[in-house]
Amino acid sequence: SSAFANKEAEAGIEMALKQTSEHVYYVEGAAGIATDNAGFISNAGVVISDEGIIIFDALGSPALAKQLLGEIRKISPLPIKAVVISHYHADHFYGLQAFADEGAQIIAPAGANAYLESDIAKTRLEERRISLDPWVNEDTRLVAPDRLVETSQTLTLGALSLEIINVGAAHSEGDLTLLVEPDGVLFSGDLIFEGRIPFIGNGDTRNWLAVLDRLRKNEVAAIVPGHGGTAKDPQAVLNLTHDYLQVLREKMGAAVDEFEPFAEAYDAIDWSEFWELPAFTEANRGNAYGVYLSMEREALE
Repeated sequence: SSAFANKEAEAGIEMALKQTSEHVYYVEGAAGIATDNAGFISNAGVVISDEGIIIFDALGSPALAKQLLGEIRKISPLPIKAVVISHYHADHFYGLQAFADEGAQIIAPAGANAYLESDIAKTRLEERRISLDPWVNEDTRLVAPDRLVETSQTLTLGALSLEIINVGAAHSEGDLTLLVEPDGVLFSGDLIFEGRIPFIGNGDTRNWLAVLDRLRKNEVAAIVPGHGGTAKDPQAVLNLTHDYLQVLREKMGAAVDEFEPFAEAYDAIDWSEFWELPAFTEANRGNAYGVYLSMEREALE
């Protein structure tokens, strides 16, 4: 299989920049598991101003990142100023070294270093060196960020304003979103999955709702998620995630106030408005339990 893999590595896979707005482009990974399509299963964004380029997420291998760089060079010779990483999951940051070698500053959410120093990070890299060989190999290194964003930060790039928000531990140890103005394009990372139940994990839903409220007021023109195509109706996608989180917080908050055990409360709730959504079966009960626990903590505060 490695002869086949080497032939594939030279052939490269299909990757094309899609334009979302005047200054914003992205490449869209194929739907699939982490090792499909040479690891090209996630999205990366490209923001081009007359002063330089910002990348959002770095794809799942240095080979993919180099291919992305090649695509960018077809339309712009400007320097890559920075790479903003939504979260430190392998499919979003393993390409970082290709941009770091170009002199780009790496910006990531606070919490990234905890991941990088963990055993999980080492084990994952060993696994990918086998499962994504030869694209992830002995030369692939985990690149630490140059700058951590604790809450929010605004970058000015020519006429563009790029608002980076750390929404806290939502999908991972920390998640960044990037809003590009005046284009009104939001890179949501894995916080918004188009048309499906989001994965909440141990997220701070109070904070997450506040972020979505701000975004809804902004009337964003487009949302580029971490996986899948640009959301054609961004308000609908924002509303879905927003309303879902709000219902969870209302129902679980009431259960906590009444000192009702989680299982009893969960079984008594009518979830029918969300049944039809993809990932409901996989994610809803875990999401609700996470919100129940966090609202118990909030009540104690």
